[in-house]
Amino acid sequence: MSFGDVKNFYEEDGKGAERYIVWLKEKILIDPLSVVHVWQKNEIIGQIELRSYLKNSNCGYVNLYYLIPSKRGTGIGKFLDQFMMDYYKKAEIHRVQLSVSPTNIQAFSYYKKMGWIDIGPREGHPEVHLMEKIICP
Repeated sequence: MSFGDVKNFYEEDGKGAERYIVWLKEKILIDPLSVVHVWQKNEIIGQIELRSYLKNSNCGYVNLYYLIPSKRGTGIGKFLDQFMMDYYKKAEIHRVQLSVSPTNIQAFSYYKKMGWIDIGPREGHPEVHLMEKIICP
């Protein structure tokens, strides 16, 4: 997880997962391509969630960039990255960010390999770093 602990997902009242499902449904209604599952045969093996950055509409933000553990390192991740780049090119957004824990060595290394640049600790969440990728038009 980006923030290092699943308790943050469930939140103090334990209803974070329920709120997440409502948020996903609303997001999909507004922009169906902003939340996409990756399928292999009859199994969901990944998911990507994309949005405009809340503070800056000229910057995209990847909320979730996920593959199940057995599919990591197989080359499938490059399709998530390409989907993300195509999505933002179409929206004419040329700078994208995501958050990742530097202790998640596999993810951190993967993002660097795919051209993401570590721009340092995220404001308000020093346990994670922001990474940025410039997408050429």
